[in-house]
Amino acid sequence: MDITIYHNPRCGTSRNTLAAIREAGHEPQVVDYLATPPSRAQLQEMIASAGLTVREAVRSKEALFGELGLDQPGVDDGALLDAMAAHPVLINRPFVVTSKGVRLCRPFELVREIL
Repeated sequence: MDITIYHNPRCGTSRNTLAAIREAGHEPQVVDYLATPPSRAQLQEMIASAGLTVREAVRSKEALFGELGLDQPGVDDGALLDAMAAHPVLINRPFVVTSKGVRLCRPFELVREIL
């Protein structure tokens, strides 16, 4: 099974998700999304495939979120996607993509649904 994890090694949830994938007997393609972010189109597709809204996929607790004014009323999905594509630190993590679906694995146990 092809599995891709958009991973941040400094994130405990991301590390736990990666460990769960490996414990299930799979070796995923690991993408350090801060160094190699998905394109805006890929990001939009992953969010939709995971059944999320763009707002659910953005890291609103990140300082940059407020600094860019993304916390203001009226900020639409397009503006959020643009910001996430330009500043991948704003992408919530970890996204995992398999042939069985896409999940934002928060909590990490959600990865089991698509393995």
